[in-house]
Amino acid sequence: MATVKRRAWRTAKGERKEAWRVRYIDQHGVTRTRQFDLKRDAEAYRVKAESEVLYGTHTADSVSITVREAADLWISTAQGNRLDAGTIKSYRELARLHVVPLIGSEKLSRLTQPKVVAFADALKATRSLAMTSKAVRALSMILADAMRRGLVAQNVARGVTVARSSRDKSRATPPPVEHLKALLQAADRLCNSDPEMPVMVRLAMLAGPRQSELRAFVWPHIDLGTGEVQVTQRADRWNAIGPPKSAAGTRSIPIGPALVSALKAWKLRSPPNPLNLVFPGRAGAVLKQHTMGDKFLRLQIEAALAIDTGKRDASGETVWAARYGWHDLRHAAASAWIAQGVDLKRLQVWIGHENIQLTLDTYGHLIKDAKKDAELASGSEAMLLA
Repeated sequence: MATVKRRAWRTAKGERKEAWRVRYIDQHGVTRTRQFDLKRDAEAYRVKAESEVLYGTHTADSVSITVREAADLWISTAQGNRLDAGTIKSYRELARLHVVPLIGSEKLSRLTQPKVVAFADALKATRSLAMTSKAVRALSMILADAMRRGLVAQNVARGVTVARSSRDKSRATPPPVEHLKALLQAADRLCNSDPEMPVMVRLAMLAGPRQSELRAFVWPHIDLGTGEVQVTQRADRWNAIGPPKSAAGTRSIPIGPALVSALKAWKLRSPPNPLNLVFPGRAGAVLKQHTMGDKFLRLQIEAALAIDTGKRDASGETVWAARYGWHDLRHAAASAWIAQGVDLKRLQVWIGHENIQLTLDTYGHLIKDAKKDAELASGSEAMLLA
């Protein structure tokens, strides 16, 4: 049983000091002590320690690891689970740049929810709300991994959230129809120098795959008979092909007859390659991310949609910036499906979102039915004014 006793002493200078010492035996039979300035803090710790010892989850300060050490274990867990290389890189950056500098020296046994809240507040002062949210989630994942290892009794970061206004939420803004048409026409004009561009743009615009998925499409996953494309893999930033990041990423997307015809024509012309890629890069390898970016910038320059930066390169030529990214064509596909009355659940599946809330946050503002809205307004008016 834990006890709390007052301890008094005099310093070498003769000053009288007082503290409250908690003494208890942990679940391993080892006697532990911890000292507090205030009796109420000591009593609170006594209750906490007794409960943790009872359930076998107590970790004394003297044997507790720090957040920095727990972060290293978290990353090794991710490596052991063979998570995507990009995900592991993101974990390393979150730990190194945002978690460890601010709270890395704190022992897990001394970490409390108020300290996590203070950590979040410190992040807000120097980081964006989006990055603050990511760093707090990373700390929660670090503590969850430490709990799994028996290194800490509870995840005190689990209940800490970073409030973001509705203005901070990602709401997709698809390119206007006239810009989409200009991109298609420009892609057709570039077919001699970039023969895959017309069908690549159409596939991105009409089926809505992510750029990583577009780079990893193989012919066996495109059923030109039934008019479906199967998303079963993606190419990461290092051009390695692997499964989608989440189960929701594996999906089947229907395509229309015009896209089927374009893909049939491209299949007859596309260069053979060892991976059977629909859009192979140089020497049959996976197209690189920066190559995709360069291709899309050239397309926008051809379509007169690129942005003049006002700068000139070494040869005096205009330096252009892209107005759109490949992801904007994904938004175009989603907005077109919505305009045709596709229900939310089907939209979530086709676009590959993990949950319907993400679909609503991203595309909910596009779901409008002006005719139905007018009918409802007229009906309610008639009922109330009759």
